[in-house]
Amino acid sequence: MSKPNYSGTFHMVSQENMDSYLAALDINFALRKIVCMLKPTKEITHDPVTGAMKIRTLTTFKNFNMDFTIGQEFTEDLGPVDGRTCQTTISWEGDKLLCVQRGEKEGRGWTHWLENNMLHLEMRVQGVVAKQVFKKAD
Repeated sequence: MSKPNYSGTFHMVSQENMDSYLAALDINFALRKIVCMLKPTKEITHDPVTGAMKIRTLTTFKNFNMDFTIGQEFTEDLGPVDGRTCQTTISWEGDKLLCVQRGEKEGRGWTHWLENNMLHLEMRVQGVVAKQVFKKAD
């Protein structure tokens, strides 16, 4: 069975529990407040054949780029997020992308999935879960 193609531009339409998630990452109060006001855009380029993927998270404050191949562990520089690095593996769990980030924080990772023209993102760390939903641009 072929996997979905995540390519596209997606604009955030909602988020839940982001402040608690950022607090679990030890992000200071002022920066948490700024991040919670941002409405990021995700630009995703995905080659379903090779598993190569690029995710660009764009905001008016700071951008974050992530290039990887599905199923291959890599060292992820999370400096723009919280100043840490971790060993990251992104794999398929059915039609969902499951990310496991091994490092200083337990249970860190995320899951992305598509439902029609909506991209869902669930971020986890130390038992705290935040959710974002993005709508695909026309």
